[in-house]
Amino acid sequence: MLKRLLVSLFLAATAGLPALAQTPPAAFETKAAQAFMIEASTGTILLAKDENRPISPASLAKLMTMDVVFDAIRRGQITLDTDYPVSENAWRTGGAPSRASTMFAALKSRVRVQDLIQGVAVQQANDGCIILAEGMSISDKEFARRMTQHAREIGMPKAVFGNSTGLPDADSKVSVRELVTLAQDLQKHQDLYKYFAQPDFTWNKIYQRNRNPLLPLSIGVDGLGTGFAEGEGFSIVASIERNGRRLFLALGGLNSDKERTEEARRVLEWGLGNFQSQRVFADGEVIGRASVYGGSASSVGLVAKTPVDVYVPANNPDRLSARIVYRWPLAAPVEAGYQAGTLRVFSGSRLVRELPLFTDAAVERGSLSRRALDAFVELTESLLFSWLWDSPTAT
Repeated sequence: MLKRLLVSLFLAATAGLPALAQTPPAAFETKAAQAFMIEASTGTILLAKDENRPISPASLAKLMTMDVVFDAIRRGQITLDTDYPVSENAWRTGGAPSRASTMFAALKSRVRVQDLIQGVAVQQANDGCIILAEGMSISDKEFARRMTQHAREIGMPKAVFGNSTGLPDADSKVSVRELVTLAQDLQKHQDLYKYFAQPDFTWNKIYQRNRNPLLPLSIGVDGLGTGFAEGEGFSIVASIERNGRRLFLALGGLNSDKERTEEARRVLEWGLGNFQSQRVFADGEVIGRASVYGGSASSVGLVAKTPVDVYVPANNPDRLSARIVYRWPLAAPVEAGYQAGTLRVFSGSRLVRELPLFTDAAVERGSLSRRALDAFVELTESLLFSWLWDSPTAT
């Protein structure tokens, strides 16, 4: 116990927030094996269940294919009018002969990027994915490496993609938390994200409706996609916007297509109907202080770059608390605006928001005598901590 307490003292400072109610709300249960849902404007985590477990992306890999394409368009590397050839591999693996999700692109024809995006976003077309992958990279496999690299760039630390389609691949993996991160990144491309809500698409004289089962319900869902993996069940990633409030949701491990649709709707409705926004720190407010050694001041204020809001249960909210975590100690000189720590906000025992904190002022190097004193104090505390950590009586 003593070791853990000292670690907490050295690495974290706790900022108490006022109690918002006496009775916590009843826990919400989902049928999904994995679940993760956030409120977009605050980043508040509303639901988390085994959210970091690696699962097969299945057809949800197509969302990463779209994000790579959207990013390439944003960077000017390709345009909506760029066209790519339909190879025999794309036609045979993902086209009409495959009898899987397809936009029925004709062999040896050329298809514009805009049409390929619609084929993938609306119909989850495997041939559309492969045509884009082969056109933008040497091969589908090479494009998959680009997908994995892009995942790292947008904050998906462990996701791996083996192909552009999500067809069975032993190495492919992603978590529902990462899928929400991906959905957030896709939604930033406002002019392209709209294709996920397109109700239908006709290609090669074949009319097909959007495969997203939540769109016809008219509840505010405007994307994104579904998946199925043998042995892991049915999955879905969705975004809903209603009355200015947007939620992102990812569910995995559901037992049927019907259960996936019903459960996704139930979770989204719960998220929209049972929470309200609560401001916990104002813009520019000093949230806490971090110790500085060898500086002209012994500590420096820590601030967020935006107001800190959380999305809390409306009827029976939990008690809120916050913790500042930083690597102890900060060593002078310290620049103003330096990212020095992280704020973690809890609703009861549940982590609901995490965001970076920055120093509110610069701290110059202190005098020689001040630096010597701080060095002595730091050494003494480090030795004490080390002794307590190694002591067999410290538990």
